[in-house]
Amino acid sequence: MSKRLIQAFFAVVLVLSSFALSIAPAAAADVTIKMGADNGMLAFEPQTVQVSPGDTVHWVINKLPPHNVVFDEANSADAGVAKQLSNSKLAYSAGDGYDVTIPSDATPGTYSYFCTPHRGAGMMGKLVIN
Repeated sequence: MSKRLIQAFFAVVLVLSSFALSIAPAAAADVTIKMGADNGMLAFEPQTVQVSPGDTVHWVINKLPPHNVVFDEANSADAGVAKQLSNSKLAYSAGDGYDVTIPSDATPGTYSYFCTPHRGAGMMGKLVIN
């Protein structure tokens, strides 16, 4: 009888552990933003993106380089996070770009950014951090 009890115990443990292992943790997302629209306009595509802490954003040269990504500290939810997300270095070649992972302590809200050489032409975008 004890042999059956031990087998039943291990069967229950096996079933319960399979449930625990099947619950996947929330995965961070990867988002790509094109620098230079497909239609040749000086724009970020898409212009507005929603992200969460832990997500990675890839800005990639698409058309009409050079481009960069500079966050407007005065028009962002948190000036410190905006400064941390910025990259003033210009990228020149198709496929080049800039990656950033949204910090886990980022203040939720809207973060406005622009391309320095094309800001006057309206090349601006927004990250909305949830």
